[in-house]
Formats: sequence, structure tokens, C-alpha cells
Amino acid sequence: MKKIYILSCLFLFVTGFEKVLAQNDSLPEMYLEDLLIEENRLKIPFTISSRSISVLEAEELETLPVQSISGALGFVPGVDVRRRGAMGVQADLSIRGGTFEQSLVLLNGIKLTDPQTGHHMLNLPLNLDNVERIVILKGPGARAFGQNAFAGAINIITRIPEDRKISIANYYGSFNSYGITASLALPDEKYGQYVSFSRDASDGYRYNTDYSINNLFYQSELKVGARSTLQVQGGYTDREFGANGFYASPDANEQWETIQTGLLSLSYNTRFNKAVELKARAYWRRNDDEYLFVRGQPEIYQNIHQTNVLGGEVNSTIEGKLGTSGFGMEWREEVIESTNLGDWQRSNFGVFAEHHFRLGKFDVTPGLYVNWYSDFGWNAFPGIDAGLLVTPKTRLFASVGRSFRIPTYTDLYYEDPANLGNENLEPENAMSYEAGFRYTDSFLYLQASYFIRNSNNLIDWIKETEESRWEPRNFTGLQVSGLEFSVEADPSLLEKSSPFTHLSLSYTWIDANLDEAQNVTSRYVLENVRHQLTGRANYRFLKSFSHSVAARFLDRVTLDNYWLVDTRLTWQQNNVKLFAEVANVFDKDYTEVNLVPMPGRWFRAGLNIDVNF
Repeated sequence: MKKIYILSCLFLFVTGFEKVLAQNDSLPEMYLEDLLIEENRLKIPFTISSRSISVLEAEELETLPVQSISGALGFVPGVDVRRRGAMGVQADLSIRGGTFEQSLVLLNGIKLTDPQTGHHMLNLPLNLDNVERIVILKGPGARAFGQNAFAGAINIITRIPEDRKISIANYYGSFNSYGITASLALPDEKYGQYVSFSRDASDGYRYNTDYSINNLFYQSELKVGARSTLQVQGGYTDREFGANGFYASPDANEQWETIQTGLLSLSYNTRFNKAVELKARAYWRRNDDEYLFVRGQPEIYQNIHQTNVLGGEVNSTIEGKLGTSGFGMEWREEVIESTNLGDWQRSNFGVFAEHHFRLGKFDVTPGLYVNWYSDFGWNAFPGIDAGLLVTPKTRLFASVGRSFRIPTYTDLYYEDPANLGNENLEPENAMSYEAGFRYTDSFLYLQASYFIRNSNNLIDWIKETEESRWEPRNFTGLQVSGLEFSVEADPSLLEKSSPFTHLSLSYTWIDANLDEAQNVTSRYVLENVRHQLTGRANYRFLKSFSHSVAARFLDRVTLDNYWLVDTRLTWQQNNVKLFAEVANVFDKDYTEVNLVPMPGRWFRAGLNIDVNF
């Protein structure tokens, strides 16, 4: 009854909201530029997508008072980035109350899954300067992406700049922190290239929290004939950091970790005619992880892990009178060599199909992903999206989908004095449901939705007593339900004299209930955000200046709630930009995960220069 009441309120709100806007004849009639949301096969315009999707464009990323991709994701409604330390040296991604193992990250469509642990999901070989947009799919993504897209998926899309140029960016800030980025763009009608190098480092905001992060990223695109392109991307990140209290108790202040992640992919796209398109990809990802319980003393306790993931996929799209169909298959081989977890290998094979069709103002996209894992056998994951165009600018949408996640090698085999893996774990799976509405105009975007995720065989690390070790277990079930609301506006498009270029407000409420939680202590599953409120404002003044202010309130179930305010001031003339920003303006004490204190007030100032040639 409660769910029906909430959905009824959403419908009454959208119809009333539309009537109010219709009474104002001065409102623009132009839509926002239609953005194509590209999954593995189908390309669906944002305005007719029947999924809950958020998009961060490059122009918006430039105004955020952050210096990392993980920092930018923290402003997306329904996304919780649980960071240990500054600059996202180690950050866990949660979407709509999911654990850090239940979200998938992709780079230009290439999956960055790590079979060791989801802690490595955000070890990215690039920074914000390389990003064209970030597309966040909230809800089950198994139908499109397979395993790990349990609670959602994030696709980071990079670009080859349109102008030939050399770009140099740097900043300096509190705690002797600094960053420098140098990039070279060589676009061309037939063959374009882009290469970027960056380094971020700091002495640390408290004992043993120093870090250094080096990133190298390359991409190129070669046009083959009139209808085909060959794309290459490669990246490497080397990060070393003091891990004071990161993984054990807060008293374990001598921990240290170094991680190197490499990625190489080759993609070929061709269009046989206007109706048929084919994409083929092959990729390799390697991750090396060394952990010391006491920095500089490997003889006390040391873990060394190396994972290699080899994969390939072929996707095709066919457009016809009855709609657009997508088909494909993928293969992936996962290998780990570890001093703690042992040496293991597993294979994955999947086939998928989906179809998008429209009947007047009504559209439907059913799909199915069938998967075989060498360790867990066959599984099928159906899903369906449906939408109704109530008015030219207002859409009602709903989706249902099944998703799954297989245990990582850490879940299965990790062992130390405080933790013990469980080799008998089964994959976790869930059925998810969502209904909502979206209003899209040239100056205004508004979305609200209600969602439910019912999980079975859920994996969580638990303690039955204070003296026992943490151990992963399959639980009977977890129900996560929530409400998400967001509104964004650009008043300058409505009134040219307005100094404001962006106003946004979002709120997410999540309620999670674990069937068997009464007699155990949960490590991950019940640490979700209960309330998340985010507001941002950007405005311009004196022609060359812009100022942004961002405020966030987070109330996690297991931690104290807190408010954070960040701000950024920018001056720009032609190809030269100066900025100054302050993170945590009011110097709040807070933690995001594992009782690791986060930095207090942090000042940064920098300079960006583009040299065209």
C-alpha cells in the first residue's frame, strides 16, 4: 500500500507540474541537445531512455571543486563514494545502497572488473582533464553488461580534443599537495591521437597518509574507409600511499600499499549500411597490489597479488521497421597469482540480446543476458524497460531486471588473523524494480523515482562474536528500497541577464533490511547512506569570473551524519584559467568508511594553459 501511495504521488506531481509550466508561454520550447546513452549494443537518446541515468558533462566537471573522478562522483544523487584519504587514493563505489563489490566501472565501454576485490574498481589511469562525460546507470545492469552491474554501472567516456594543442595544468595546496598534468592532442580527419600524463602527490593530512599517483593515458582513432573506425586506448596508473587505519583497526597506523594498474584495448566499429552496425573489442587489464601491515617491514606481514583479465566481445545493432535489435557475445578469462589467495583461473562466456520498439507514445526494451562461469555454471538475467511519453517533455518510466555477482577471490580465500574467507560462497543475485518520471526542457531537468532491490544469497563479511574473525556468508535476503529526486536548471537559458549557469538540488532516501542481521555484526551491507542531500550553484560575474558552491549532507546508517561545503573560484581569459578552491570549508570532522578520519579544510590553487598550434 505504501508503494502504491508513493507512485500515485509521483504521478499527481508530474501532471500538476506540467500544467504549471504550460501556463507560462515565455518558457523555451527547445529540448536539451539529445544525448545518446550507449550501452554495449543499443544507442538510446537520453530523452526517451526508460532508465534512471545521471550524466556529468565535461563543462560541469570543470566547475566542481574537486581534483579527482571519485570526488566528482560524490555529487551524483544515489551514488556514495566511500573514500579512505584524499584524492581517492583508495575509494569504494556504492550505488543505491549496494556494496563496493556490486557496481561496475567501464572506461569507454571496457569493463574494469578486478577478480581480486572491488576495492580496485576506481584505480583509473586518467584524471578529470581527460573526461568528456560520465554516464551513471542506476539500477540493475546485468542485461546490458553482465556480472557486477548489480546495483548500477558507470561508464567514463574520454575524448580526443577537436583542436591541436598542448595543455598544461597544475595546482598546489594544503599539506604540500600538488598536481601537474601535461597532454598533447593531435586530431585529424583520418587519424587522431591524444596522450596525457599526470602526477598528484602530498605529504599527507595526518601521520602516514602521504601519497603519490602517476597516470599515463593514450587513445587514438583511425578511420578505415567511409564506414569504419579502429580505436586504441591504453592506460597505466601507479599509486603509492600510506594506509593509516585503512583496512584493519584504527590502531594499525603503519599500513602501506602500492598498486599498479595497466589497461590496453582495441576496438573496431563498422556500419554495413544505415541499418546494421558491428562492434568488436578486445582488452587486457593487469593489476599488481602489494600490501604491508608495517611500512618498510615486509617480514612482519606482506600480501602480493597480481591479476590479469583478458576479454573480448562482439556486438551488433540492426534497425528495422519493428524497432532496433541488439545482439552479441563476450568472453573473459580471469587469472590471479597471490601470496595469500593462491593461484586461480576462471572463464566467463555470455550471450545477450535486446530489442527496443515504440508503439505511439509507448516504448519497450526487453532484453536477456545468458552467462556461463566455469566455477558457477549457467545463469540467465532478463530485464525490461518501459516508458510512456505523457507530454512532449514528460516521461513516465519503469524497469524490472535481475542481476548477479560472483564472489571475488578475496571473498573466497583471503585469510589473516582478523579475516577468514569462505570457499563455499554462492553468487548473489537480485530482482530490482523502479518506477518514476522525468521532465526535460532546454533550461530545466527534473526526475523522481522509487526503487526496490530484493537480494538473495547476499554476500557480506560478518562477525558472530567480538572474538571471532570476520567471515563472508551468503544471507537469505536483503531488501533495499528508496526514493530519489533531483532537479537541475540553467537560469541563464531562461533569462539571459541571469548570472546563474547551474542550480541543482537532489535528495536520496534508502532503507535496507537484512533478514538475518539480528545476531551478527555486518561489515559492508548495512553501511549504506540513509539520507543524501546535495545542492550546487554556479554563477558568473565580471565577465571573466565564475564561482561555484556545493553542499552535501550524508547520513550513513553506521556513522555520524555530517554536512560538507566546498567552493571554487575561477578566472578565465581565452586559453588561460586560474582557480582557487576550498574543500570542507567549515573544517568538519567526518569519516566515510572504516573509521578513517577524512581531511579537514583543504586549500588548492592552480593554473591551466592551452597552447593551440
